[in-house]
Amino acid sequence: MRVVFSPEARQEFEEAEHYYNRQIPQLGSQLRREIRDALPRIRIWPLSCQIEQGEIRRLTLSRFPYKLLYAVESDHIYVIAVAHQHREPRYWVERMI
Repeated sequence: MRVVFSPEARQEFEEAEHYYNRQIPQLGSQLRREIRDALPRIRIWPLSCQIEQGEIRRLTLSRFPYKLLYAVESDHIYVIAVAHQHREPRYWVERMI
């Protein structure tokens, strides 16, 4: 199953990557790698992650304080947010409407 990032999730991902690269060179690249390595899990076992709210599931990253919030659609997985775990925990809910 293919994974599609919402425009907002793509922007969050890119902003986090740039932030970490400014802190320590190549740290943002490590974040990118961790997210890329997590995607096969939700492709193969999309229902294996915990439910965050309603039909939205979350995959928590191991090394970085982010979670991928996604919905399982009939032909793809839609990533709604690349959410920092310690900031505005429910800001992404309005994206579901």
